[in-house]
Amino acid sequence: MWDMKALLLENIHHLAETVFNNAGIEVEMRPGALAEDDLIEALDGVDLLGIRSTTQVTKRVLDASPHLSAIGCFCIGTNQVDLTAAVDLGIPVFNAPFSNTRSVVELVLAEIIVLARRLTEKDRQLHAGEWNKSAAGSHEIRGRKLGIVGYGNIGSQLSVVAEMLGMEVYFYDTDDKLALGNAKRCASLEELLDVAECVTLHVDGRAGNAGLFGAREFGRMRDRALFLNLSRGFLVDYEALATALESGHIAGAAVDVFPNEPKTRVGDFASPLQNLPNVILTPHVGGSTMEAQEDIGRFVAAKLRDYTHLGTTTLSVNAPELTLAFAPGHHRITYFHTNTPGVLASLNNILADHGANIDGQLLGTRGQIGYVVTDASMAMPQDVVAAIEALPETIRLRLIG
Repeated sequence: MWDMKALLLENIHHLAETVFNNAGIEVEMRPGALAEDDLIEALDGVDLLGIRSTTQVTKRVLDASPHLSAIGCFCIGTNQVDLTAAVDLGIPVFNAPFSNTRSVVELVLAEIIVLARRLTEKDRQLHAGEWNKSAAGSHEIRGRKLGIVGYGNIGSQLSVVAEMLGMEVYFYDTDDKLALGNAKRCASLEELLDVAECVTLHVDGRAGNAGLFGAREFGRMRDRALFLNLSRGFLVDYEALATALESGHIAGAAVDVFPNEPKTRVGDFASPLQNLPNVILTPHVGGSTMEAQEDIGRFVAAKLRDYTHLGTTTLSVNAPELTLAFAPGHHRITYFHTNTPGVLASLNNILADHGANIDGQLLGTRGQIGYVVTDASMAMPQDVVAAIEALPETIRLRLIG
């Protein structure tokens, strides 16, 4: 007998299904993404939703899915979910911030080498029967200046591995980040563009980053530089990139993400970068290795399992982060509420009035949202539940154990 139900979309690794099944959670797996209306229909009776980067979880979807209690993004990005609308309904969202870091780093370095050696053109020429053994335009990456825009989990690891290959690393980040190895921090994006012979983007998907790279930035880059985007499609004006490639100012590019990506593998795809020389186009596969997907499946599924069974919100991207050790024989209350003074006192007064002894309790806040995990020695009778739910600050109440 299943206790809960999870819906997993977009070919999430089967290890996630194993984690859920072992925890008594029924799983439905579907291969592709779902449009808004189809997603609302599919979420009827579903407690946990797992997606990758294509499915859009809007406020409309969330408002129409009262049974939904948590969402897992089986990837790094979470901009496909309305995080504010989710937490306003007491729905924490989890992702995998570390699991596919190495996969992306390896692909970036592989593509830099391919572009620097102009292997895309050599490959096409030889397939066409042309034996062009010239070294013209081919370069080693050793000693080249790599500019990394965004020095988070991926950017910083790329910095270390690129330096091991002999590259000279520069980076720019809006936050104050510790430089690793011999990497040099740039005070501005313009400073990085002036020096870098290869520029690669690794920034997050916040709305303020939209349009980060356009004609002005490409024009500022060094002549015959390389450009890579394995971050977010809406960061870059690809028409401007195509113009810079056609003029020869940019010598080569690799792009893994696009503003509008097909929801299924048979969807139509079009880009101004198609059929240009020395351009690598990949269908958002930066983190798509078997090793990364297996680890993502395990990691995010475990986060969702721990939330449903323990109320743990550690590494949630939108909810207060709490972990309270759970002792057998206790009864746990998890309580999302608006963050106003006196809520915890009101909750505890209700429990005290009904003779419930509090054995453990943690409170966390994040902006306008508060989250309390409370362990009591007695099961909560319905009148206690009703009294807590009647508090004006209540968002969502769950009983565990």
